[in-house]
Amino acid sequence: MQLSIDLTGREVLVTGSDHAARQAVRRYGAAGAVVYRLSTPAGAAHDGPLPERPFLVAAVDDGQPGWEALLERCRATGIPVAAEPAAGPVGHVTLVGGGPGTTELLTVAAVQALRDADVVFYDRLAPCQDLPDLTSAELVDVGKKPGHHKVGQSDIENLMVESALAGKNVVRLKGGDPYVFGRGGEEVASCVAAGVPVRVISGVTSAISVPAAAGIPVTHREVSHMFTVVSGHAPLTEKEHTHLAGLGGTIVVLMGIGTLNQLAAGLRKAGMRPDMPVAVVERGYRPGQRTTIADLGTITSAAAGCSNPAVLVIGEVVRVSEANRGHAEAAADLDRLAASLLGS
Repeated sequence: MQLSIDLTGREVLVTGSDHAARQAVRRYGAAGAVVYRLSTPAGAAHDGPLPERPFLVAAVDDGQPGWEALLERCRATGIPVAAEPAAGPVGHVTLVGGGPGTTELLTVAAVQALRDADVVFYDRLAPCQDLPDLTSAELVDVGKKPGHHKVGQSDIENLMVESALAGKNVVRLKGGDPYVFGRGGEEVASCVAAGVPVRVISGVTSAISVPAAAGIPVTHREVSHMFTVVSGHAPLTEKEHTHLAGLGGTIVVLMGIGTLNQLAAGLRKAGMRPDMPVAVVERGYRPGQRTTIADLGTITSAAAGCSNPAVLVIGEVVRVSEANRGHAEAAADLDRLAASLLGS
């Protein structure tokens, strides 16, 4: 169970060794509490003055014996005790997949990594709006937009490595999954080359989640038993168009608005039929989400007003979405009719 409590101005005693408690101290301080420290069960004299009766005791599990007796006395006198995990080892990097941009699709491991971070380097496709509620770490925007890189890729890697070597727990928060067109492999390689411990937390890739947000399954029994994920940042070659057109199944293109004209023309030239359904899902899971549906022969004009971030879906599964949406609209009509009859 999680509770939200306003700690502004409240006295909170954080127990545990300095190393283990450092992140809990920062979190409670960021929440507005007046933080006091007790680093050993019998070491109050070394931590400065202590409150007579704290509002809350945050007990960090640092492995030292002797804490339980103190905590039991607190509980016996009616002082709430909150169990806090110990901070992890310093000086490492965690690449975190942030999913398609909503905190609802962050994994438990991603939330934990953000909670324990000292600094977070994030980009624009990650769920960055809610970061102040998820972490008390320093937040650094390194977002890149098409044609404009706020911070270059090599600079991002240097920032990550330098921060970790300075003893910080670094989170690199990326949209989607770090290993799906996220340059995660390059960032891991930079850490390894510098001798910095690094791990990767997978995220929900937009290749599956954004079509799902529009009601489009990337596979469907007796319709499509495979799907191919393609980057839309650069035009494909004639050979690649031919290969894609001959595969069958579903084609999912990430950030494909800029190359949509070339892609549609190339697939038609490679033999894909012009009436193949195509969907463009813009801003999945974000305000203003919009789906544009046409076919391969008309999608260029139909999507003239579309922009990235967007996911393209090419294949018969788009018709499954349209059929499902028709059933949903019919059900909604029945609900409205029933409500009208009951109200009359």
